[in-house]
Amino acid sequence: MAQTRFIKDSGLTARMTLTMFLLGALFVALVVAVISFVGAEAAPIVAVIAIGIAFWQWWSSDKVAMRAMRAREVTPEEAPELHGMIDRLCALADMPKPRVGIADMAVPNAFATGRSPDRSVVCVTTGILHVLDAEELEAVLAHELSHVAHRDVLVMTVASSAGIAAGLLMRFAQFGAMGRSRNNNGALPAVLVAIVVSLVVYAVSFLLLRLLSRYRELSADRAGAYLTFKPASLASALQKISGAGAAIPERDLRAANAASALCIVPALSGGGLGGLLATHPPLQQRLEQLARIQAELSRPTG
Repeated sequence: MAQTRFIKDSGLTARMTLTMFLLGALFVALVVAVISFVGAEAAPIVAVIAIGIAFWQWWSSDKVAMRAMRAREVTPEEAPELHGMIDRLCALADMPKPRVGIADMAVPNAFATGRSPDRSVVCVTTGILHVLDAEELEAVLAHELSHVAHRDVLVMTVASSAGIAAGLLMRFAQFGAMGRSRNNNGALPAVLVAIVVSLVVYAVSFLLLRLLSRYRELSADRAGAYLTFKPASLASALQKISGAGAAIPERDLRAANAASALCIVPALSGGGLGGLLATHPPLQQRLEQLARIQAELSRPTG
């Protein structure tokens, strides 16, 4: 975890380490399985594809998220108040200043992305600029900056490559097995095994990322609240964002859903199975945590 004035979260660090280890093991198992199906002669091709997917996810994570949210980078001259808030928070947190972006969307939201603190970007939508007051917006920005400081954005980005690779390598295995089927009638079981292995990798990576995503949002809420000493402002912002989002047409919400996992509040609520598939914890859980922090900060010292 980066050394900043944001509170350290050993639980988040442990979860990120475990997630990366398990997904790395699954990724290797998937590559080995595909190689065994398509033949050792295709091993270099499979390895290059696997490494290429992980590298592309790492290298272009900020560009992909910005493009998905139709966001653009803005200069201090274009958004002086927004830059001023981030300047103050970065000085308070003793961390490098990320790039700043604005997404032209009515949906009120904010997100952070990037492969490293030096290549990160904090982005807000035009909708959130109209909905929140200065203290609430500052609280949201502190939340997003904590994601950068904790490096959980990078972990989420790289870890998601396992699910993408599962789908691509499954197709590769199918084509390889079908090519061999002309001379080998036993290729069908190989195809079925490849599909099953890929589905297992995708399902496990999906669930692990959902679990990590929910915890990292709670962690960012805590870190942002303790940095600004204004948990009530973040609680108010979360309520306003959630309430305003309910009034946005579903067509616009779906347009913002591409990078929903990175946003402070999901564009579309729900997740199924009692929230097991949700990318964010329930709003009530977040508000209760912030209320506890507010009570703690309000207690007289000594």
